[in-house]
Amino acid sequence: MSKLWGGRFTKKTDQLVEEYTASITFDKELAEEDVQGSLAHVTMLGKQGILPADDVDTIKDGLHRVLQRIKRGDWEYAIADEDIHMNIEKALIDDVGPVGGKLHTGRSRNDQVATDMHLYLRKRVVEFVDLLQKLQSALLEQAKANIDTIVPGYTHLQRAQPILFAHHLMAYVSMFGRDAERLQDSYKRINTLPLGAGALAGTTFPIDRHFVAKQLGFDRVYENSLDAVSDRDFILEFLSHASIIMMHLSRLSEELILWSSTEFRFVELDDAFCTGSSIMPQKKNPDVPELVRGKTGRVYGNLIGLLTVLKSLPLAYNKDMQEDKEGMFDTVRTLQGALQLFAPMITTMKVNKDVMRQAVNQDFSNATDIADFLVNKGLPFRQAHEVIGKTVLYCIQQDKYLLDLTLEEFKQFSPLFDDRIYEVLQPANVVNARNVYGGTATPQVTDAIARAERELDATAAWVTEFAEKSR
Repeated sequence: MSKLWGGRFTKKTDQLVEEYTASITFDKELAEEDVQGSLAHVTMLGKQGILPADDVDTIKDGLHRVLQRIKRGDWEYAIADEDIHMNIEKALIDDVGPVGGKLHTGRSRNDQVATDMHLYLRKRVVEFVDLLQKLQSALLEQAKANIDTIVPGYTHLQRAQPILFAHHLMAYVSMFGRDAERLQDSYKRINTLPLGAGALAGTTFPIDRHFVAKQLGFDRVYENSLDAVSDRDFILEFLSHASIIMMHLSRLSEELILWSSTEFRFVELDDAFCTGSSIMPQKKNPDVPELVRGKTGRVYGNLIGLLTVLKSLPLAYNKDMQEDKEGMFDTVRTLQGALQLFAPMITTMKVNKDVMRQAVNQDFSNATDIADFLVNKGLPFRQAHEVIGKTVLYCIQQDKYLLDLTLEEFKQFSPLFDDRIYEVLQPANVVNARNVYGGTATPQVTDAIARAERELDATAAWVTEFAEKSR
């Protein structure tokens, strides 16, 4: 059969050209969205009197049968038909006859494919907000279980100040909360309908774009037909948000890898999320966080790839824009896999509280509190800083920690020291001294957990509402 667009051509397309330019090998992922958009379009054509009611009914019945075939997997996609749109249209014509060719009245593949991708990403964004919420919930449960667990806090990967392990986990709850907010905000730009823009200039048929938008659950339509078919900002925005999410996952992955090492032993990942060695039987490798850390690069690459494709394109549609899909699909799969694994991995993670406590008792992360103690005695901070620096150096030379020093040893560095220094230096007191909003003190972390739980309830309500709209 000749191409559905082949009237102007006198020669067949070269086989290599067909294979090189075809997108059906990957854009078949848009099959259900393509039928969904076509059903709304043909309904509008009937409402506007552009097609007779009988033709509309015939086409809709045929589209429903095509959709059932797609869902059953009863389908062989043809490279010769180039893309998902032409494959579905040809299947429709084969099913209902020439009347199926009327489906394409008043639209172009340019606005059709843009609509498919809006429909596709709209659904994915809601799914990812839901997955992020599940990960936040897993982190919150671990935080609540470790509200009294103290761990060294680090800067420059050097022990800095003791903090609650719950406080550390809540930092990631905040990160993933921002990620969810970004996705929620992007929904309104994704939920804009391009259909009706035609190839680039609109159409001569009296279509009703707002009717189609309402059928498909879009909040608005593109204001400019050129922009409608050439805009891929909504995909770039998704790829950017996905890159930030993967960056956050990668940071947490790095910490899980460190914490589960023999050198740290802060946590142990469940066997279900680790693998062994083919030669070293003692090994338990944190493969999931390692692979998430590695896959972050491919998500970054998909963002940079599409930015590069779009950077010099004149309006409106160009074949270059076919490159917008594979990276998007790959990012969706990569992010989906990472988020699906992370929540249960965090939930089943064993926290070695005693090891963390021992680490805090065998370092100098409480040194800042000695400086604060001296400042409260009237010593200028810079002088206090010098005093504590010398005190720590003395401890290192004597193979001691601060709590090992006698009061006489403390007083050789400043006469302002008294017995209360031992209370000040206790890790729990060091932690709870930072009782400011956002700080690591137990009351503050408890309040932060409560706030996060309320925010998660609101996010869950959003997911429920918008999942229904995006069907």
